[in-house]
Amino acid sequence: MKLSLFSESETKDVINLFKNVFSESEGEAEGEAISEFVSSLIATTQAKDLVGCLAKDNEITVGCIFFSRFTVPSGQVAFILSPVAVATDVQGAGIGQKLIQYGLDHLKSLHVNLAFTYGDPSYYSKVGFEQINESTVRAPFPLSQPIGWLAQSLDGNKMQAMTGSTRCVAALCDPSLW
Repeated sequence: MKLSLFSESETKDVINLFKNVFSESEGEAEGEAISEFVSSLIATTQAKDLVGCLAKDNEITVGCIFFSRFTVPSGQVAFILSPVAVATDVQGAGIGQKLIQYGLDHLKSLHVNLAFTYGDPSYYSKVGFEQINESTVRAPFPLSQPIGWLAQSLDGNKMQAMTGSTRCVAALCDPSLW
Protein backbone atom coordinates (compact mmCIF):
# COMPACT_ATOMS: atom_id res chain seq x y z
CA MET A 1 0.00 0.00 0.00
CA LYS A 2 1.41 3.35 -1.05
CA LEU A 3 0.05 6.63 0.33
CA SER A 4 0.60 9.85 -1.60
CA LEU A 5 -0.80 13.29 -2.24
CA PHE A 6 -3.36 13.73 -5.02
CA SER A 7 -2.34 15.28 -8.32
CA GLU A 8 -4.70 16.48 -11.05
CA SER A 9 -3.47 13.74 -13.39
CA GLU A 10 -5.34 11.27 -11.14
CA THR A 11 -8.69 13.06 -11.40
CA LYS A 12 -10.43 10.49 -13.60
CA ASP A 13 -9.41 7.52 -11.42
CA VAL A 14 -10.48 9.37 -8.26
CA ILE A 15 -13.88 10.36 -9.64
CA ASN A 16 -14.47 6.75 -10.75
CA LEU A 17 -13.48 5.46 -7.30
CA PHE A 18 -16.00 7.73 -5.56
CA LYS A 19 -18.71 6.91 -8.09
CA ASN A 20 -18.20 3.14 -7.72
CA VAL A 21 -17.92 3.11 -3.93
CA PHE A 22 -21.02 5.24 -3.35
CA SER A 23 -23.04 3.50 -6.10
CA GLU A 24 -22.35 0.13 -4.46
CA SER A 25 -23.20 1.31 -0.95
CA GLU A 26 -25.91 3.93 -1.49
CA GLY A 27 -27.24 3.35 -5.01
CA GLU A 28 -26.47 4.74 -8.45
CA ALA A 29 -28.05 8.16 -7.84
CA GLU A 30 -25.83 8.74 -4.80
CA GLY A 31 -22.78 7.50 -6.71
CA GLU A 32 -23.51 10.00 -9.46
CA ALA A 33 -24.10 12.83 -6.97
CA ILE A 34 -20.85 12.16 -5.09
CA SER A 35 -18.83 11.84 -8.29
CA GLU A 36 -20.22 15.22 -9.43
CA PHE A 37 -19.35 16.72 -6.05
CA VAL A 38 -15.76 15.39 -6.27
CA SER A 39 -15.43 16.64 -9.83
CA SER A 40 -16.61 20.10 -8.72
CA LEU A 41 -14.34 20.07 -5.66
CA ILE A 42 -11.29 19.38 -7.83
CA ALA A 43 -12.28 21.78 -10.62
CA THR A 44 -13.36 24.78 -8.53
CA THR A 45 -11.04 24.72 -5.52
CA GLN A 46 -7.69 26.48 -5.66
CA ALA A 47 -4.70 24.20 -5.07
CA LYS A 48 -3.78 26.03 -1.85
CA ASP A 49 -7.26 25.27 -0.50
CA LEU A 50 -7.39 21.55 -1.32
CA VAL A 51 -5.39 18.59 -0.02
CA GLY A 52 -6.13 15.18 -1.49
CA CYS A 53 -4.57 11.92 -0.34
CA LEU A 54 -4.51 8.60 -2.20
CA ALA A 55 -3.98 4.98 -1.28
CA LYS A 56 -2.73 2.79 -4.10
CA ASP A 57 -2.25 -0.94 -4.24
CA ASN A 58 -0.21 -2.11 -7.24
CA GLU A 59 -0.76 1.30 -8.91
CA ILE A 60 -4.56 0.98 -8.55
CA THR A 61 -6.28 3.72 -6.54
CA VAL A 62 -8.13 2.00 -3.70
CA GLY A 63 -8.75 5.00 -1.44
CA CYS A 64 -9.01 8.76 -1.57
CA ILE A 65 -9.81 11.59 0.81
CA PHE A 66 -9.98 15.35 0.44
CA PHE A 67 -9.48 18.15 2.93
CA SER A 68 -10.57 21.64 1.85
CA ARG A 69 -10.10 25.01 3.48
CA PHE A 70 -12.65 25.84 6.15
CA THR A 71 -12.81 29.44 7.36
CA VAL A 72 -13.53 29.80 11.08
CA PRO A 73 -14.29 32.98 13.07
CA SER A 74 -11.09 32.78 15.15
CA GLY A 75 -8.94 33.19 12.06
CA GLN A 76 -7.09 29.95 12.76
CA VAL A 77 -6.10 27.88 9.75
CA ALA A 78 -8.65 25.08 9.37
CA PHE A 79 -9.57 22.40 6.84
CA ILE A 80 -12.55 20.09 6.61
CA LEU A 81 -12.38 16.41 5.62
CA SER A 82 -14.92 15.49 2.95
CA PRO A 83 -15.35 13.16 1.16
CA VAL A 84 -13.74 9.80 1.95
CA ALA A 85 -13.87 6.66 -0.21
CA VAL A 86 -12.23 3.25 0.05
CA ALA A 87 -12.82 0.59 -2.58
CA THR A 88 -15.51 -1.81 -1.42
CA ASP A 89 -13.34 -4.92 -1.76
CA VAL A 90 -10.69 -3.56 0.65
CA GLN A 91 -12.91 -1.85 3.23
CA GLY A 92 -12.30 -2.89 6.82
CA ALA A 93 -8.53 -3.20 6.35
CA GLY A 94 -7.72 0.17 7.95
CA ILE A 95 -6.95 1.94 4.66
CA GLY A 96 -9.33 4.82 5.40
CA GLN A 97 -7.82 5.43 8.82
CA LYS A 98 -4.27 5.31 7.41
CA LEU A 99 -5.25 7.78 4.67
CA ILE A 100 -6.86 10.17 7.15
CA GLN A 101 -3.85 10.02 9.47
CA TYR A 102 -1.55 10.63 6.49
CA GLY A 103 -3.66 13.66 5.55
CA LEU A 104 -3.75 15.00 9.11
CA ASP A 105 0.03 14.66 9.35
CA HIS A 106 0.40 16.57 6.09
CA LEU A 107 -1.91 19.33 7.36
CA LYS A 108 0.21 19.58 10.53
CA SER A 109 3.30 20.04 8.36
CA LEU A 110 1.48 22.98 6.71
CA HIS A 111 0.82 24.51 10.17
CA VAL A 112 -2.93 23.95 10.00
CA ASN A 113 -4.50 24.51 13.43
CA LEU A 114 -7.84 22.69 13.19
CA ALA A 115 -9.45 19.86 11.26
CA PHE A 116 -13.20 19.29 10.99
CA THR A 117 -15.40 16.59 9.50
CA TYR A 118 -19.05 15.62 9.42
CA GLY A 119 -19.70 11.91 9.73
CA ASP A 120 -19.84 8.84 11.95
CA PRO A 121 -18.33 9.69 15.34
CA SER A 122 -17.40 6.07 16.07
CA TYR A 123 -15.32 5.88 12.87
CA TYR A 124 -13.67 9.29 12.94
CA SER A 125 -12.86 9.13 16.65
CA LYS A 126 -10.30 6.42 15.74
CA VAL A 127 -8.20 9.15 14.10
CA GLY A 128 -8.59 11.81 16.77
CA PHE A 129 -11.82 13.59 15.88
CA GLU A 130 -14.14 14.46 18.75
CA GLN A 131 -17.78 15.46 18.74
CA ILE A 132 -18.40 19.17 19.05
CA ASN A 133 -21.63 21.09 18.98
CA GLU A 134 -22.53 24.24 17.18
CA SER A 135 -22.09 26.32 20.30
CA THR A 136 -18.38 25.54 19.91
CA VAL A 137 -18.13 26.15 16.16
CA ARG A 138 -21.09 26.65 13.86
CA ALA A 139 -21.39 24.57 10.72
CA PRO A 140 -21.91 26.58 7.52
CA PHE A 141 -25.34 24.99 6.97
CA PRO A 142 -27.95 23.31 9.21
CA LEU A 143 -26.81 19.80 10.14
CA SER A 144 -29.16 16.91 9.40
CA GLN A 145 -27.24 14.80 11.95
CA PRO A 146 -25.73 17.15 14.58
CA ILE A 147 -24.11 14.18 16.35
CA GLY A 148 -21.73 13.93 13.36
CA TRP A 149 -20.15 17.40 13.74
CA LEU A 150 -16.53 16.60 14.66
CA ALA A 151 -13.21 18.40 15.03
CA GLN A 152 -9.70 18.15 16.39
CA SER A 153 -6.83 20.46 17.17
CA LEU A 154 -3.71 19.82 15.10
CA ASP A 155 -1.42 22.25 16.92
CA GLY A 156 -1.75 20.89 20.46
CA ASN A 157 -3.88 23.79 21.70
CA LYS A 158 -7.36 23.17 23.06
CA MET A 159 -10.08 24.27 20.67
CA GLN A 160 -11.90 27.31 21.97
CA ALA A 161 -15.56 28.15 21.36
CA MET A 162 -16.00 30.63 18.53
CA THR A 163 -18.75 33.12 17.84
CA GLY A 164 -19.62 33.82 14.24
CA SER A 165 -20.14 32.07 10.95
CA THR A 166 -17.93 29.60 9.13
CA ARG A 167 -17.34 29.23 5.42
CA CYS A 168 -16.38 26.29 3.23
CA VAL A 169 -15.15 26.09 -0.35
CA ALA A 170 -17.72 26.53 -3.15
CA ALA A 171 -18.16 22.81 -3.87
CA LEU A 172 -19.24 22.21 -0.24
CA CYS A 173 -21.73 25.08 -0.32
CA ASP A 174 -24.62 22.72 -0.97
CA PRO A 175 -27.00 22.37 2.00
CA SER A 176 -27.89 18.82 0.90
CA LEU A 177 -24.33 17.73 1.79
CA TRP A 178 -24.87 18.78 5.38
